[in-house]
Amino acid sequence: MRARVAAPLVALAATLPMLAGYVLPGSAEEPAPLGPGVVTVEVQMRHSRYSVDDLRVYEGTLVRFVVANDDPIHHELVTGDADVHAAHAKGTDEFHPPVPGEVSVDPGETGFTAYLFDEPGTTLFACHLPRHFEYGMKGEVEVVPLPEG
Repeated sequence: MRARVAAPLVALAATLPMLAGYVLPGSAEEPAPLGPGVVTVEVQMRHSRYSVDDLRVYEGTLVRFVVANDDPIHHELVTGDADVHAAHAKGTDEFHPPVPGEVSVDPGETGFTAYLFDEPGTTLFACHLPRHFEYGMKGEVEVVPLPEG
């Protein structure tokens, strides 16, 4: 009886790797960039993590971030160049005045900000409240050139 059950299982196990290429076509491809123009990206904050780790956008894309804080503690989303992040890493303020690309969000609340990604490259977004960045509350936006044509 065991031999009758084992043989089909071995055959199935041997063919699964071959079938995976057909079952998951294109799974290794990067997602198409967002934009250009205005796009909305929803980001949830839970367990001191962002629900979005990285994004790809075309240059000239204005991203409207809708940031929902599902944690019982305060968080922020700060987007910008190295100077912006260096200033926030040294700061201790929980609340920031409204600045494009920056939003502070109380527990259970939703905040909004927008940022224009106008140059190809990589832009960081992060929470710089004490130990949040080190815990992994950060992500990147890859800005790619517009296709020609």
